[in-house]
Amino acid sequence: MSVFKNTGRLLKLSGFQPRSLIRNLQRLPSYLRGYQQLKQQAKSSQENFEFGTLFPILDERSKPAGSANGHYFHQDLLVAQKIFRASPERHIDVGSRVDGFVAHLATFRTVEVIDVRPMTSTTENIQFLCADMMQTLPSELVCCTDSLSCLHAIEHFGLGRYGDPLNYEGHLRGIANLRQMLKPGGKLYLSTPISSRQRIEFNAHRVFRLPYLMNLLTGTFDLKSFSYVDDQGQLRCDQDPATSEGRDTFGLSYGCGIFELTAKTLSAVRAA
Repeated sequence: MSVFKNTGRLLKLSGFQPRSLIRNLQRLPSYLRGYQQLKQQAKSSQENFEFGTLFPILDERSKPAGSANGHYFHQDLLVAQKIFRASPERHIDVGSRVDGFVAHLATFRTVEVIDVRPMTSTTENIQFLCADMMQTLPSELVCCTDSLSCLHAIEHFGLGRYGDPLNYEGHLRGIANLRQMLKPGGKLYLSTPISSRQRIEFNAHRVFRLPYLMNLLTGTFDLKSFSYVDDQGQLRCDQDPATSEGRDTFGLSYGCGIFELTAKTLSAVRAA
């Protein structure tokens, strides 16, 4: 099965998608009939539209109206709502999807975006800084904010997918820098793929076991809430990672863990 899956991915990478080709060839006669029907209607109409270049969209009629599930839909909406209610003085985002989560925030507040890739934004509420979050932080970013987000991004650090340098421990450096950016008591909203089988799927992403992440995060953060998106794309709010199900990462194959964390003070970290 994995051989066929990998072959399919290689064909898709090359631009050749046999299944899509076959389905679209089956849809083509209906498209051509519709085109001829519309041209016939034009002859008896007083409206004046010329027929331009053919632009076939062959699969939309068989799709649902939209998707209200999945990792990005749920994490973007959930975390944006939390930030709206918290109303922090300053909010910085690291690597999250600009045309999803960041756009949600920009409807009601200014958000500063950091990404390893350059971006030009003409949107008033989005300010951008190009930086590699695996490198030593500049002094102006140390202890600089009371609110920080990094959604579906930390799993990519160090895998080269976005032009960043290869670093097997890139996620560790990234999380350490996220903590450095926060003031004591500041909030971190973090999401990443989770599974009962921890792995790297090079060069797409890492997938983490929940106990590994909890061990990694609770040294310098307090967990305020944890939710996850399951393998069917449904949101499971306010779950307990300490249960037996949580220790098995809820039996997930490829879910999304959504953490709301508070940065510990240095004295609390030393005491722990």
